[in-house]
Amino acid sequence: MQDEFHHGRSNLSLEERDELSNIRQRKKELLDDIERLKFEISEVMTEIEHLTCVRETKSTQRNKQIAVGRKKFNMDPKKGIQFLLENDLLQHTPEDIAQFLYKGEGLNKTVIGDYLGERDDFNIKVLQAFVELHEFADLNLVQALRQFLWSFRLPGEAQKIDRMMEAFAARYCQCNPGVFQSTDTCYVLSFSVIMLNTSLHNPNVRDKPSVERFISMNRGINEGGDLPEELLRNLYESIKNEPFKIPEDDGNDLTHTFFNPDREGWLLKLGGRVKTWKRRWFILTDNCLYYFEYTTVSRTKILLLFYMDVYFYALIVQFLLLLSYRASISRDPFYDMLATRKRRVATKK
Repeated sequence: MQDEFHHGRSNLSLEERDELSNIRQRKKELLDDIERLKFEISEVMTEIEHLTCVRETKSTQRNKQIAVGRKKFNMDPKKGIQFLLENDLLQHTPEDIAQFLYKGEGLNKTVIGDYLGERDDFNIKVLQAFVELHEFADLNLVQALRQFLWSFRLPGEAQKIDRMMEAFAARYCQCNPGVFQSTDTCYVLSFSVIMLNTSLHNPNVRDKPSVERFISMNRGINEGGDLPEELLRNLYESIKNEPFKIPEDDGNDLTHTFFNPDREGWLLKLGGRVKTWKRRWFILTDNCLYYFEYTTVSRTKILLLFYMDVYFYALIVQFLLLLSYRASISRDPFYDMLATRKRRVATKK
């Protein structure tokens, strides 16, 4: 074969031999280029795989840090938020933090309520941003309350509840202009609806209010005027047919603490420094005895809270005995609060 090959080359002219040599050289160069490209492609693919792994690692690390931040938040909301800020997982803006709380993934809704109810300026801005994430347009008040109260749990401090419900009332009126004369009207009616929910669905409340009584209790709250009867009837029927659903969280919740007490009623209390007897509204719930200057829980200061122990055992026994003889204390006391607010709103007319 080689003899034939060399014999074939000997038949080529000098020009043809040069051309054949050039072709072979070009072939070799192309094969070298192909090998070099294969190597470069291999390097690029390796780098892409590395970057993908790094990106996935960073994403995994970020998710782990977010999970840690959520746990820290559930134990101490301020420390949790600080951790998320320090690790660039949140921006230090009310809007970004509000969005984080609104999504609520892995967050304790009781703690969300506590954080939103804080009175410092930044928390109030977060609360405002949080409320603005809710869209209440074309919803009646009960529908809006269902949505709002599902996004967190009402905290156990009266002042916090006050700020949160004020923010809710302002947002509802902003989304539904013309429904109420003022945010105060919306605020009062919101609490009236919450009280109605308790009265209709708490088995301890024997005197269930009728729709006529509910309408009567809310007369004059619209800047001295009456709200449309059809509106109040619709709200009543909505609550009667379906009670509010409260998120399943452990924690101190004002809705359960004060709106569903084991026992409640007026008692006389001897003062501490000034030894005079004063009439106070007492509530017994979850082995805790509370008393207030008024039946208004939403805007009044809690005068004292103490847990059951040996020292107070006799007082609580006496309290229970007194209440057992006062069967007349079955009416929902929070309607007294609404009556007081109704008079206050009426004076604005």
